[in-house]
Amino acid sequence: MGAFGAHALRPGFSNKMMEVYQTAVDYQMWHALGLVLIGILLRFYRESKLLHWAGWLMFFGIVVFSGSLYTLSISGMRWLGAITPLGGISFLAAWVLMAKFSFNST
Repeated sequence: MGAFGAHALRPGFSNKMMEVYQTAVDYQMWHALGLVLIGILLRFYRESKLLHWAGWLMFFGIVVFSGSLYTLSISGMRWLGAITPLGGISFLAAWVLMAKFSFNST
């Protein structure tokens, strides 16, 4: 998504919309790495409900947070900014569950 934004979208984007797009890219990348970590941990802790919920919350967060910012920056539909925080809350909840898992598994 970052390369697409840099090469295909940059010429027609305002600096502000490019910042919004870049925020979506950054959060998608970091939370995709979080999903990889959860996937690795699930290989060893298959029955962990905390990890399963953390994975689904992180996935939901990527779709809602980054997806709404991508759509907002490309389409200009400002009302999408109202749902973006739902993705952020989902990210936070996922990381809290990961922390809880790490303290419970030691």
